[in-house]
Amino acid sequence: MSYENYERLTFEHKENGVLLVTINRPEKYNAADNTLLAEYMTVWNDITADDDTRVVVITGAGKAFSAGGDLTEEVDKLNSFDAAMRTFKEARGLVNNMIECDKPIISAINGPAAGAGLAVALMSDISIIGKTVKITDGHVNIGLAAGDHAAIIWPLLCGMAKAKHILLTGDQITGEEAERIGLVSQAVDKENVLDEALALADRLASKPKYALQFTKHSLNNWLRLAMPTFESSLGYELLTFFSPDAKEGMTAFLEKRTPDFD
Repeated sequence: MSYENYERLTFEHKENGVLLVTINRPEKYNAADNTLLAEYMTVWNDITADDDTRVVVITGAGKAFSAGGDLTEEVDKLNSFDAAMRTFKEARGLVNNMIECDKPIISAINGPAAGAGLAVALMSDISIIGKTVKITDGHVNIGLAAGDHAAIIWPLLCGMAKAKHILLTGDQITGEEAERIGLVSQAVDKENVLDEALALADRLASKPKYALQFTKHSLNNWLRLAMPTFESSLGYELLTFFSPDAKEGMTAFLEKRTPDFD
């Protein structure tokens, strides 16, 4: 399997069948522009087809894991049906393809994660985060419904009460708090995140691959059951792309001011 056509993701085959994938746009805190959003969707199918890979670790270059969507591009999607449909395809593809990828995926959340980046982090089978790292699903803060992954997996991870509290407020939480409520698998010292993830990947890679694959597949049936909930939440998010609040929320974010919602 060749990954040479990817622009925003880099790939390194390690020993024992471990593939390290790095989100590589550090100058923008790995924010997901249109190119990266498309690559988030396709990479999992390519990894499934990669016979040299048994376990995947995904992390971010530089200081961030992936700081959500690039709002300088997202604001151009407002009131565009074609852009909404492209976003629906990519967001659904990201979630569905991570569920269907037959290799265990470990996220090494080395820095801030939001939006599509947080979707990748939390849709991974095992998530390891720095204790002081801050994550947020801040959709509501920019006038959008939380639709890109939260409805399908947050209630399963941390329970409905915590999911509603965090998603409705749009508050940031630390990795330590995320571990406490069950939103992530493990919180470690920030400087040890990648080492811990790679060590765990190496352990998993030494186990029988079909046992791992079928265990993941069976557990992910819970997510398949929730797919209609996810698709409706994604539809509602795209509906809010046509609202005045979304324009105000994104504009205020880019102008570094407090939004004034109706």
